[in-house]
Amino acid sequence: MFRLKLVPEKTSLRFMERRKIAFVLSVLLILGSIVMYFGEGLNRGIDFEGGILVEVKTEGPADLAAMRSLMSGLGLGQVALQEFGAPDDVLIRVERQPGGAEAQQTAVNTVKSALDPEFPGISYRRVEFVGPTVSGELVEAATIAVLTSVVIMLIYIWLRFEWQFSLGAIIALVHDVIITLGMFAVTRLEFNLAIIAAILTIVGYSMNDTVVVYDRVRENLRKFKQKPLAELLDVSINDTLTRTIMTSGTTMLALMALVIFGGEVLRGFTLAMIWGIVIGTYSSIFVASPFLLATGVKRDWSKAVPVGA
Repeated sequence: MFRLKLVPEKTSLRFMERRKIAFVLSVLLILGSIVMYFGEGLNRGIDFEGGILVEVKTEGPADLAAMRSLMSGLGLGQVALQEFGAPDDVLIRVERQPGGAEAQQTAVNTVKSALDPEFPGISYRRVEFVGPTVSGELVEAATIAVLTSVVIMLIYIWLRFEWQFSLGAIIALVHDVIITLGMFAVTRLEFNLAIIAAILTIVGYSMNDTVVVYDRVRENLRKFKQKPLAELLDVSINDTLTRTIMTSGTTMLALMALVIFGGEVLRGFTLAMIWGIVIGTYSSIFVASPFLLATGVKRDWSKAVPVGA
């Protein structure tokens, strides 16, 4: 039977020869991410910063240019508009107004008073306000969720593998999270609760990819007792490369469909997932695996391998 082979069944790429280049690249990306995070910072959405969210539906496709021009003259500060799925569905985000709940309600009334005469037939499907207390709690909860997932992963790997594997997996996870945050700081994509969900998914995806490689490394350590460690790591990565490409490729297909057809609401989440797959695959090969080479691992679990063997 004829079968189309999208990826080779067996590869023999020398990944460890490029580990120093990858190390320099990772360091630059991490440093750049840290600088951007503490410099420009994240473009935090209403979930974290607090503010007003108004979802409206117009008769026919919405004229976003006219709406933006109208909103910019209301003196409400930063106002963002975007299509919310359909062309006649618009999401209006207004920054949190100084004052209490009355000030926020006044801002909502101002928006409605400006839109009603200019866009007859407009309807208001949702009006929400996220205050500073709620947004602060969301930041704390999101941070705890990410840190908890990393700690649980550390415990799981520590129980399953040697300490070198555990530490290497956690370093790869931290590497992925930091660079993902840096990507959002650079691109200025809105950072909201959906992105936290994406980061947690990335953590699981990256860990799964790393565990698959580590399983093969541990198997080959027992199988090839005399093979140099760098060569053994290359063999292990190549053994799992086809599986990695097929898994990442099929996931990418689904994510590309979401990018094209999912609309603006899902775009940030989808782009985060695409970035996470790329950086997660990279870290399992060029971060987690070279760490084993730098620290040395046991072959028969009774004799340590010298560093750089």
